[in-house]
Amino acid sequence: QVQLVESGGGLAQPGGSLRLSCAASGTFAMINNMAWYRQASGKERELVAGIGSGGRTNYADSVKGRFTISMDNAKNTVDLQMNSLKPEDTAVYYCNADVLITYYSRQPYWGQGTQVTVSS
Repeated sequence: QVQLVESGGGLAQPGGSLRLSCAASGTFAMINNMAWYRQASGKERELVAGIGSGGRTNYADSVKGRFTISMDNAKNTVDLQMNSLKPEDTAVYYCNADVLITYYSRQPYWGQGTQVTVSS
């Protein structure tokens, strides 16, 4: 069983910053990729940023230049540094991991979600 535990959400003012962290624990061979998704009220879940074990990153256009994703392969953690926050960044943010349970078995896992609210 693999668990993803998120932390770091909360309330920020427009223009402010928050940092989200996600730690994977359990029994598995390795993690291929990790990512952050978000789901605003009444909207579909969307990819915010992703990172591969080799360090390649991708970002949604709406967060490019403001958000930075980073991954620690040794600790199986992924962080999302969010700067210049806007009210439209308000959403529940979910950590996602593409996990190799064994080298022949691959499965996605999700965290429980953490609320980010940007408001003055």
